[in-house]
Amino acid sequence: MYKRPVISCDVLAVGAGPTGLTLAVELRRRGVDVLLIDALEAPQHWDRATVVHPRSLEIFEALGIVDEFLAAGAPQRAARLHSAGEVLVEVDFSRSGAPYAYNVGLSEEATEGFLTRKLESLGGQVERSTRLLGMSQDSGGVTATVDRGGREEEVRATWIVGCGGYHSPVRGAVGIEMEGHDIEDPWAVFDVTLAGREDDFETTLVYLEETMVILTPLPGRRFRVYIRPTSDAADFVAEATAVLVRYLPGQDLTDIENPSRFRCHAKVATRYREGRALLAGDAAHVCSPSQGHGMNSGIGDAFNLGWKLALVCEGDADPKLLDSYEVERRPVALEVVAAGEGMEEMGRFEGADGRARRDAEVRAALSDPETVHNEAVAEAELNIAYRESPIVRGRGAEEEDPSLTNSGEVRSGSSSSAFEPWSGLAALEAGDRLPDLGPVRAGEGEPERRLHELTHRTGHTLLAVAVGDGGDELARLHAQLEGLVARSPIFDAAFALATGTDHLPYGSIHAGAAGVLGVESLAVFAVRPDRHVGLVAEPASLADVEAYEVVVTGR
Repeated sequence: MYKRPVISCDVLAVGAGPTGLTLAVELRRRGVDVLLIDALEAPQHWDRATVVHPRSLEIFEALGIVDEFLAAGAPQRAARLHSAGEVLVEVDFSRSGAPYAYNVGLSEEATEGFLTRKLESLGGQVERSTRLLGMSQDSGGVTATVDRGGREEEVRATWIVGCGGYHSPVRGAVGIEMEGHDIEDPWAVFDVTLAGREDDFETTLVYLEETMVILTPLPGRRFRVYIRPTSDAADFVAEATAVLVRYLPGQDLTDIENPSRFRCHAKVATRYREGRALLAGDAAHVCSPSQGHGMNSGIGDAFNLGWKLALVCEGDADPKLLDSYEVERRPVALEVVAAGEGMEEMGRFEGADGRARRDAEVRAALSDPETVHNEAVAEAELNIAYRESPIVRGRGAEEEDPSLTNSGEVRSGSSSSAFEPWSGLAALEAGDRLPDLGPVRAGEGEPERRLHELTHRTGHTLLAVAVGDGGDELARLHAQLEGLVARSPIFDAAFALATGTDHLPYGSIHAGAAGVLGVESLAVFAVRPDRHVGLVAEPASLADVEAYEVVVTGR
């Protein structure tokens, strides 16, 4: 092969699926030189992932592209579970309290298209027909050999991130193993129209039969059908039809497209980093498709990793900051894999007695309003907290320096949406996602908006929140925080919010929202770019914020 001169970049990202694209967008909008490569000659015309969860919609809102998803996708407002010809239960996704009260049904290639156009608007692109052949590391970076359309080239990068799926060449090159097992039962998928159906196009339909079938809404009143066929040789369209005719009389399966089989795994990488190589998305974890969390978990990985990797690349943080990525995200993957295993087991039973026991357990569990709320929050992927992370401080966080072997936390679930009543919501703790509270005003003359809209930034946002008018103490703290923003590499903006002011020059917040934040007098919050709270300090002081900056930057 002809060998061209070395190409240089800050980050080489391998794999241009939703994970790699999200990471590239996150890095490009922070000015990081990222090279995103993919072995395919062109984007796939169809890919099987379908569900975009509310947490991913929040991420796309921060990237400025959520309206494209909402306009193109099909709302999935509830899930209805069936067995023995009857409806077992229905879960209303709005019970999560999420700002986006539903999933969006949209085929994965559309998600990739929106992200690709965003990347291109930032001056980036996907280098296609480019395959990683091998790599080596040294103290200063990574040297990767790639095949670009039959030409061998070298890429010199400071960091490399494997986003290339279950068969990740990066993971293979650095020798990271996957723990878990292959899922025994095969899966298959196809797209379909239910001819004769006149309404109810916004509900995911789950049939817990011997052959489990799941229908997820798509645009154009279409459905994507996932089925666990009886064997690799079975006519899975016929098997799905045999299940559905019992429940959907007069609704014929027509216009069948994209029928395909696939195998699944329940595995998580033993570690997410080896020197200057990191893993994200399906390169780091793979799970059952039964709950639709695989793609979304990868997007969450990229959103978590992107801001950290950018700080390191820009020389504003020590590389040990990247160790927090595995601490925070690997427990999420373990929980997602376990939840998928649970759904797989729900589809298995032995005989009429086994079905009856399973159905009774499902009904009992989902007759409890708190359980339904928690299930809806988990479905929205808003139950993730990083309270044991080494880079969070304050209320609820580890006070000592925690070992990097500590697990993160997936909470049983609490969320809140803008303008919702405040009673019964738990006080915010360090590591939690900033809830979607409102209304707030950023300052005098500013319009009302949701609290998290203030945090759509590439760096941290500082919030000083006071009960009452805040007085001179709030004004003094705000001035100190603004001074810190001017000289800090990690803080982008500072806002002062008080419950008892609509006329002072700083902003206002609803008293109930301040209560959800857990503010008793005057507190300061450092909100990370991924909208998780890195610091909660009350009584508030500039020294606490400066100490937190040292924790993040290592300097």
